[in-house]
Amino acid sequence: MQWIQDHLRQSPEILLFFSLAVGFWIGKIHFGKFQLGGVAGSLLVAVVVSLVGVQVDSGVRSILFALFIYAVGFESGPRFFRSLGRESIKEIVLAICLAATGLATVIVMARLFGLDKGMAAGVAAGGLTQSAIIGTAGDALSKMGLAADELQRQQADVAIGYAVTYIFGSLGAIIICVNVLPAFMGRGLRDDAMKAEAERLKGALSFGPGQELAVPGLVGRLFRIEQGSGKSISEIEKVEGNEQISIERLKRSDQLVDIRPDTILATGDIVLVVGRRAQMVNAAGTLGPELQSSSGMDLVMDTRDVVLKNPRYTGHSIGEIKRITTHELRHGVYVLAIKREGDAIPMDDSTVVEAGDVITLYGTDRDLKRAFNEIGEPLSLNIKTDFVYHGAGLVVGLLIGLLVLRIGSVPLTLGSGGGALLSGLLFGWYRSRNQTMGNMPPAASQLLKDLGLAGFVAAIGLQSGRQAIDTIATSGLSIFLIGVVVTVVPLLLTMAFGRYVLRYDNSAIFAGALSGSRSANPAFGEVLDKAGNSIPTVPFAITYALANVFLTLLGPLIVAFV
Repeated sequence: MQWIQDHLRQSPEILLFFSLAVGFWIGKIHFGKFQLGGVAGSLLVAVVVSLVGVQVDSGVRSILFALFIYAVGFESGPRFFRSLGRESIKEIVLAICLAATGLATVIVMARLFGLDKGMAAGVAAGGLTQSAIIGTAGDALSKMGLAADELQRQQADVAIGYAVTYIFGSLGAIIICVNVLPAFMGRGLRDDAMKAEAERLKGALSFGPGQELAVPGLVGRLFRIEQGSGKSISEIEKVEGNEQISIERLKRSDQLVDIRPDTILATGDIVLVVGRRAQMVNAAGTLGPELQSSSGMDLVMDTRDVVLKNPRYTGHSIGEIKRITTHELRHGVYVLAIKREGDAIPMDDSTVVEAGDVITLYGTDRDLKRAFNEIGEPLSLNIKTDFVYHGAGLVVGLLIGLLVLRIGSVPLTLGSGGGALLSGLLFGWYRSRNQTMGNMPPAASQLLKDLGLAGFVAAIGLQSGRQAIDTIATSGLSIFLIGVVVTVVPLLLTMAFGRYVLRYDNSAIFAGALSGSRSANPAFGEVLDKAGNSIPTVPFAITYALANVFLTLLGPLIVAFV
């Protein structure tokens, strides 16, 4: 055993990645309808592995969590700031409810089982997974005028209570937010997340990676000219319903011919036509029979995003823009989607576009370059992450986390997690207004979230697991079981309050708000994974920021009332 410890101490990251690998494997196993998930699985494996006696440096834990929470904030920044106001009142009340029920539960359990102030504060810190309670409770204890040996004993009890209860504090929140809440609501997280996203998009389609319509809206077809003989290209394109098709390639007598608007088509010409499917269905009647293939008629089409900057178009509806633009400008350029601050918006003729909207265009490279010169600035196709931008974002967030506001003797701080979240929200919002900077591909963001959260909880397990197991072995299960009650009861009471009083009716939004009210980051990570989109993030961000304040205040209150 000593030989194993000596070698692992030289490379403790082995235990971290072992916990992740085995934890995610266990997390995939279904126990009936229950599935543990990768985050909770990693935590349990790390607790077992902690018996080896090798710990991971606490700095690793801080780095991993900062990456996770910053990526979450960055992804949700635009929607978060749009949601602030009267719509966030429910989240504020929910966070107050959980803090109040948490305080009441700790006081009741302390009096029933004769816990001293230090042990009660430690149980609150671990059972509610709010480490800041350790600091505020310890500071309150030091101001009570206790004898030195008594003060030392009670402050030690804070650490013991925290170590014993923290593991289930994380695991229990995951189980309730991910498994119990959907069963209580009678609806799955993913179904409600998809429903909420559809309502937010107001009918606009949003595709995930690799998804597309079974019947695409834009198609390309080959035709041999018969009925269209003697007509110019511009006449053909204008006849087909408001210029929704374009002739992109022309072959005559086995020779490719340059295309101009006044080019006259002749019988036997072969043309490649690209356009909207609805108009293409009728094209055969005005052009001629469709062909399956023809040599030399292949053409590569591009899909590119461009940021709208031209003031000529901002503030106008799509229908107005169609009327004021020329056929030559629109030839071969098709709008696939329009996004505003990351969300797709409907493409009806009545939809008004704004500066900063991201327009997805489809066409040949030549046609798209012409459109870029008129519309604005194309977004880079670079798949690299802008580390200048995001490095600055993390620095700003961690500096914010160092700030401390004192109310009397109680220190209030967002901490590194809250600071990174706030910075991520701000930098994500700014990126939505300035799309040419701050690139972070979706795959990179997902890696930061998955590795950051799972690595964070695994590091917690490796650091605290052995101490918790040893304490349970020497003092029995009583403190652990009290911690279970402190973890479960406030969550269940707040869940009932949110459902029946605040009238939450979407399980994905509710789960995000509930996990944030408990500052339960591992639970939120699992909620996000089950939801399959970012719908739970906005309510989580609001309640998480409040929970860091409300739960931190519990330290001196517990010391005062126990």
